[in-house]
Amino acid sequence: MPGSSGAFITEYLTMRYIIIPVTAYQQNCTLLICEQTNKAALVDPGGDIDVLMHHVKLQKVDLESILITHGHMDHVGGVAELASKFSLPVIGPQQEDDFWIQNLPEQCRAFGFPSTATFTPTRWLNDGDTVNVGKEILQVIHCPGHTPGHVVYFSPSMRLALVGDVLFKGSIGRTDFPKGNHQTLIDSIQQKLWPLGGDVVFIPGHGPMSNFAEEMQNNPYVGAMAY
Repeated sequence: MPGSSGAFITEYLTMRYIIIPVTAYQQNCTLLICEQTNKAALVDPGGDIDVLMHHVKLQKVDLESILITHGHMDHVGGVAELASKFSLPVIGPQQEDDFWIQNLPEQCRAFGFPSTATFTPTRWLNDGDTVNVGKEILQVIHCPGHTPGHVVYFSPSMRLALVGDVLFKGSIGRTDFPKGNHQTLIDSIQQKLWPLGGDVVFIPGHGPMSNFAEEMQNNPYVGAMAY
């Protein structure tokens, strides 16, 4: 259902999520909220901190962490300020993306993005790790290709994946950036995401949600029609 400021709110028995498009890139920042504890996490807070905190206050939740899928500026542009201002731990991505995070000032200059400070995550993640949002447990899946340290967060109970820029409705992530690799990205999607099941719905880093069954069949890059 639509919320204010272009956000979309979806509720489950154990968790609800709010998708909040931020920055000129309309990057999907997600506010994940554990219904049992009222604890919350922001996934990929790329910027527009006032907008993000408006939704945190509107939901009356206890923000406990920042989760990151990968180190591109439109996904992490608000991390340093949020972490400092609200004393939040920064979790993710996988450490291979550290060069992107430490290169944030140059990224911002190159793409005309508002300047942002570098940071060091509180915790780097690896394939098979888990992270908590309140009592909800998310599985961590390392999915390189768009960037070498990209991770996906998967909730088995909700059948929901937060895939960052790995996969989109009808498309896949770019691989023409440093350390990107097209075949590696294809392998990540087909070997790590598809086995989770076609019923999994996903929140991409940009654009509308979809589900794996739809993309398995119709995605022109990794679906049945691609072969």
